[in-house]
Amino acid sequence: TGPGGVVVRGDVERAIAERDRLDRPERAERAERADVRSGTVDAGAGSDATDARTGLAVRERVPLTGVRRAIAATLSRSRQEIPEATTWVDVDATALLELRDRLAAPDRRAPSLLALVARFVVAGLERFPELNARVDTERQEVVHLAGVNLGIAAQTDRGLVVPVVRGAHRLRTRALHEEIRRLTGAARAGTATAADLTGGSFTLNNYGVLGVDGSAAIINHPEVAILGMGRVMARPWVVDGQVAVRSITQLSLVFDHRVCDGGTAGGFLRFVADAVEQPWAALLDLADL
Repeated sequence: TGPGGVVVRGDVERAIAERDRLDRPERAERAERADVRSGTVDAGAGSDATDARTGLAVRERVPLTGVRRAIAATLSRSRQEIPEATTWVDVDATALLELRDRLAAPDRRAPSLLALVARFVVAGLERFPELNARVDTERQEVVHLAGVNLGIAAQTDRGLVVPVVRGAHRLRTRALHEEIRRLTGAARAGTATAADLTGGSFTLNNYGVLGVDGSAAIINHPEVAILGMGRVMARPWVVDGQVAVRSITQLSLVFDHRVCDGGTAGGFLRFVADAVEQPWAALLDLADL
């Protein structure tokens, strides 16, 4: 704007100011992308933020807090430390369903299928104590436990929790049923205490209630095994050389290979499966009828 079109100081200052004004939105967008990559974008303000890896808009960021944070820590540690293996078997649960129905009485409800299987699990752990243990990594020892504190995996609004039936080896089937019912109810209501949710020595997971047949569950560290039970379905099954429609479920055992080999794991699983298929004989043998 100077004489003869000479550029003067004022021209330079105005050009710099205009460049800054035009460049401000681009700088803000670059900063927002950097915040997304570093995880500092607020969950409520992230609707127009872009995920750096996929290029998709970020819908929401959910902090890992409370129960979910504890679950994540336990499961992550289990995957990092435990060399796990899985074995499974399909089981004819027809007789078990019939037994449950026959145990019903006018003055008391029948034990649940979960309680009946829990009773067989506890008996199996007494015969195969290698699976009722923990690994002491500092002393390089496997610690076998006397007695069973049976964890029951329960899905709640706050995530998956495992209330523990303490002294399950001292309870008969009906008492197990009542304690499982009380503890899972408290867990879902959010009234379970810390003592209710800790101290397990083995976990039973009835993921069949979710409508699935099988799963390779993650061991509840520092335990060394977890037994899962799938949904019960009507399927064709060979009985005495004839095809019949039976009620079939799948049992799957995930175990820590440091504490035992497949023979022990298979023996325990077969014991529980045989008890499911011949429950009257199993309960009589346990003096539970």
